[in-house]
Parts: sequence; structure tokens; C-alpha cells
Amino acid sequence: MIIKTPSRLHMSLIDLNCSYGRIDGGIGLTLSEPNFIIESEEIDEGISIEFSKNITDEEVIKECTTRIKTTSENILSKLNINKGFNFKVESAYSPHSGLGSGTQTKLAVAKLITKSINKELNAVELSTLVGRGGTSGIGTFCYEHGGFIVDGGHSLKEKNTYLPSSKSQATPPQLIGKYDFPEEWTVLVAIPKIDYSVSGAKEVNIFEKYCPVPKRDVEQVSHIILMNMIPFLLEKDIVEFSKSIEDIQQRGFKKVEVDLQPDTTTKLMQYMRDNGAYGVGMSSFGPAVYTIFDKDNKDIVKATKEYLPDDANVFTTKVQNHGYELSE
Repeated sequence: MIIKTPSRLHMSLIDLNCSYGRIDGGIGLTLSEPNFIIESEEIDEGISIEFSKNITDEEVIKECTTRIKTTSENILSKLNINKGFNFKVESAYSPHSGLGSGTQTKLAVAKLITKSINKELNAVELSTLVGRGGTSGIGTFCYEHGGFIVDGGHSLKEKNTYLPSSKSQATPPQLIGKYDFPEEWTVLVAIPKIDYSVSGAKEVNIFEKYCPVPKRDVEQVSHIILMNMIPFLLEKDIVEFSKSIEDIQQRGFKKVEVDLQPDTTTKLMQYMRDNGAYGVGMSSFGPAVYTIFDKDNKDIVKATKEYLPDDANVFTTKVQNHGYELSE
């Protein structure tokens, strides 16, 4: 079997104040590229992993190998599966870049293994199985549904601490809505090469230090999403939709994420604004920065590529309005 999963932009968490009985919540976009493509074949025992010749990045190979191996072994043990698997990775992308490679890798492997024993699990069940979605459901729902995703977080009865998904034991949150993205809009993603990433204990410490965020910020972010972002998306008003992205960068936990960035990232965001971007956002803890453009604003692509050095990763992609693809 072969599975192809999308990547994603995590645009913002919604409520890390908890005054209204819920925690977390989030919004995000599903990207058609880059993607994760993996083929599986049943073997007698053990886990073997190989990579296509076009995958040469040592960090990508190392992270994929670790995630595939640990995820596979956990699933085989939990479900008492007495066979092994050979995995061949045909396409992958950089970890800790803000594009959600960890969740997509784990969900892809989980789907291949469970499908092999005729066990049909949806994305929420798969995420629970592999321990993802404890804070944000964006990766989970982008994997299954695609498009623009809004999730409603967790009840404080289930989760009452500020923790990232990697450390939270909560089940994936409620899906509030999935909205198709206009085909005529394109996403520009710019990933500067910097020595900065947030994961593990460092990520936990940030949640503990900066939460709760101001209640007023949570109220404003919620209003922007409900009364600006979603309606302008449905009306296909790219300028106002992008202004909503911009407005969120200075509020709540997203402001925390942006403020912790090195100058390279924040200067890039400002440069894109100064050179005509409708609105600029940062995915998760970065370093991926993004903007939405159309035929009237395509010069932002050239300007961004000229600004960044050659070792930066700058590319355009479309929002994918469907989830993973599986072929047998």
C-alpha cells in the first residue's frame, strides 16, 4: 500500500486562557506540497526502513527513521500484531519547520499498519493511537479532511493544563468546521535557514511560562476567526482574509510564538509586508512564514526569493481541499 499525506500551516491556537470552560482550539491550512509519501509491505518480523534516492537530507532521514520505527513498534505492541513491515519513504520534508511533519508521519504509518489488518480507524482514532492531537487538532483534521480547518479545543473536564500536543494525554479535539479554499489563491511559504526550533522540554517550558495569555486577546482572536476570517474566506475576499491573518499575529499565544523568534524571521515577515503582501503569518513556532497571494499580487514571490539567501527554502503551493490519498 502507498499513502500520501499533506503538510499544513498551523495558523494559531485560539484559547490558552481557559476562562470560558475550554482550552486550546486552533485554525490551520492544508498544503498540497510538500507531502509525505510512504509505501509499506508486510514481512515476517521486524521493521525495516528505506528511502528513495531523491531523499538526501540527513536530518529528514534521521527523524523519519526514528518516527516510523517507534510508531510502528508501539502500534504492533498495542494491537498485538504478529508480523513486520518494510517501509519505503518516497517523499518527505524537514522536521521542526512549522509544517507538521511529525503528525503526518505518525498518522501515515498508523494507517498503513491498521489497514493491513482490515482495521478501519478514522483520523481521531489514529491520532489517539499514536498520541497526537492532545493540544491541536489541525494536523489530525488536515490529514483526513483538507482545506481550512477550525477545531474547538478541549473541555476543561478533559484537559486543564497548558501543554503542547507532544506532551498532552488528551484525545484529539472537536472539529468545528472544514472549509474549501479558493483554487485561485496560492500560498507562498518562506523558511529561512536558522538555528532555532521549539520542541520537547523547550516547548513545554514556553507553554508553562507564557500561559495563561490575556483573556481579552482570546476574545479578540475568537471574534476575528468567526466574524472576519471565515466569512471573508467564504466571500473569497483575499485582502480581508489576509488582514485577519495579520491581526492574529499580535494577539494571544500566536504573539508569544512570534515574539520569541530570532530577528531573521521577524525581519522577513516585515519585509514581506513592506513589499506588498496582503498579510503575513507564521506557522506554529516557525520558522515557516507564509502569505496568501493571487494574480494581482504575485510579485511578492519574486521579492521574497530575492530577499532571502540561497540556503532558504521558498516555494509556492496550493491549499489541498481533501485529505490523505491511499492506494493498494
